[in-house]
Order: sequence, then structure tokens, then C-alpha cells
Amino acid sequence: MSSAKRNASIDCIKGLACAAIVWHHLAFYGPMSDVAQPLLPHTIEWLSEYARMAVQIFLVLGGYLAAASLAPKGLAKFDNAPEQISKRFIRLVVPYAVALIVAVLLSDLVRSIMDHPSVPGEPTIPQLIANAFLLQDIVGEEALSAGVWYVAIDFQLFVMSVLLFASMRTLKLSDQTRARVTKAFVIAGVCASLLYANRVSDWDMWGIYFWGAYGLGMMAFWGTRSKRWALWFMLIGVIGCLSLWLEFRGRIAVAMTAALLLMLLMRPAREDGTTHAQLLFGKLAKPFDPITSRLQSLGRISYSVFLIHFSICLLVNAVVSEWVPDYPILHLLGMVAAFALSVLAGRFLYLKVEQHVPTWSTALRWQLSLIGAGGGVALASHWIG
Repeated sequence: MSSAKRNASIDCIKGLACAAIVWHHLAFYGPMSDVAQPLLPHTIEWLSEYARMAVQIFLVLGGYLAAASLAPKGLAKFDNAPEQISKRFIRLVVPYAVALIVAVLLSDLVRSIMDHPSVPGEPTIPQLIANAFLLQDIVGEEALSAGVWYVAIDFQLFVMSVLLFASMRTLKLSDQTRARVTKAFVIAGVCASLLYANRVSDWDMWGIYFWGAYGLGMMAFWGTRSKRWALWFMLIGVIGCLSLWLEFRGRIAVAMTAALLLMLLMRPAREDGTTHAQLLFGKLAKPFDPITSRLQSLGRISYSVFLIHFSICLLVNAVVSEWVPDYPILHLLGMVAAFALSVLAGRFLYLKVEQHVPTWSTALRWQLSLIGAGGGVALASHWIG
């Protein structure tokens, strides 16, 4: 199967996971969900409690795609590690900073409309600086928007991957042996994470806490390309089940299941690269083409939607709770509207910011703009107050 078609399959998965995250935040934070609860009590409760686990799917996909781009055969495909890290930081930070500027400004507006625990407080300069450089959790500052912790973790995991693959070049071994050693280190990291680090909640601001899910994604990729795919499949299952036996964690069960399914679906079934997913679901999916095409579109813009959605949902929550009567159906429609507007805002952010190739100067300019915007909001609030 062509790269475009493989990416389409992954985009569909990302689209579903993205939708789950947005609906989780809509259900969890309220206040629209509190009013709408009587209409769909079990659904809203499930979204509030379990939909957040879709983050594990993003972690697994992140590892899968990192292995595909950085070391598809277990050997570093790149020449310059600092350049890889620099490019990743800039690509992540530019839309991230733009979204946080929107978050700071909309949060200030919402504070004047609604008094609710979900509304972020007035930002401080240390908080703005920490958020601008993805350090908020490490230095103990509050995030400016829900879910932005994931961006910092994604960057840490990418850096860990690049440094690991680059360091393997120093080994004076054959390419085949170095590839095996590299994969062994990844597997060892997965075991260390799932069996120990992921069980220490105080470590949840560090990449090693999440390396288990990320590394399972890498293993899934290498498994799809291996003639011994069954061994990779069993290895993922054994490590995952052992970690769950040691301490059951629903998020790890989701990560293991996602890695196993991803490996089965993306494994080539023919010499031309056609995957099992294409053979299995190709004919069945035709009647659902309008849905799958929309999921693919959502998957492509999922990062931008992930960044911007909480601010949009917060604003819609404020408007609906302030000016719409407390009828459950109206607040449920408000939740639907918030989801739709989040996708539209994410698409706008993707088209205007994310899809363009940024530079260091662009990244620095937006980071400084974030600090300036937040400082301006705090100063204005102080004067008005």
C-alpha cells in the first residue's frame, strides 16, 4: 500500500482519538455537561471517566511514527541529532504558542462572564515563561490550558528517541548488530517504564513515565516490517500483560491493545505493500466513505484541534451557561456546537500556522508574544481591579 494510504489509515485512528479527547473535556469540565447529564447520564459519565485514555493511542502512534521516520530498520536514518530535535521543537512550539495566546485572551474574557473551577486563573510571568518553553510541569507551574502537558511529553519522548538512535552510531558493530542492540534498548526502556516508572505518579512530568506506550508503538512498527512479526506480537503482549499483572492500569491496557491492533492492521499482506486493514475493511468501508474521509481530515488537523479546543469549549460553556436557560437539550446542543467550533478553529490554526514550515525566529517571536500577551492581561486586570 502506498504511503498516502497508510497515512490515511493512521489519520482515521488519530481522528477518532482526537474526537474522544475533545468530548472528554466537554464532559469532564462542564458546566454544560452538568445540565445535560440527565439526558445521557451514562454516556457523559463514560466520556468524563474513560475517553481521556485516547491519549494512550496518540502515544502509541507517536512511537510508531517516530520509528518510521527516525529508524525504520533500527538504525538512525538521520545525520544530525541536534537538527532533528530543533526541527521538532519548532514544529511543536509555533502552533502551541499561538493556541496558548488564544487561551490566555479567551480565559480573560471568560473570567468576566463565568465563575467556574474550569476557568484558568490570571497568568503570572513565571507561569507564562514555563509554558512557553514546555517546562510547566517540571517547575511546578499551572498549565495555561488543559491537555498541553502532552506537548511537553511528546517533545521529551522524541528527544529521548533521537538521542538513543544517535548514540548507537558510536558502537563499532555491524549494522545488523547495532539495529538489534537499538531495538533491545527500546524494549528495555519499555519494560523499565511499564514495570516501574509508570507506577510512580510523581514521575508523570517525565518522558520515562510514558515511554512504555511510546515504545510499544515503536515495537509495533518494527513488528509490521519483520518476517518474525509473530514474535514481536507476542513480545508486546507478554510485556503488556506482565505490567498489568504487576499493577492493573487501564491506560496501559489501552496502549497494549492499540499497539497490537496497529501491528495487525498495518502489517503488509501482499508484496505490493497492501495491508491487512486494506484487505479486511476495503470493501466494508466503501458505504462509510463520507465518515472515513471526515475522520482522515480530523486526523490531519488533530494536533491543532488538540491545542485550541479547550479555549473554544470554555468560551461556549460560558456563553451557554450565562445566556441559555437550564434546559438539558439546549446544553447538549451547546456541547455539540462546542465540538464543531473546536474542529473549525483547529482547521483554521492548521491552515494558517501548523502546515507552514516555521523557523527559529518564528518560534521565538510567538513565544515572546505569548509572554507579552499574558503579561498584558495580568497588568490590565491589575489596573482594572
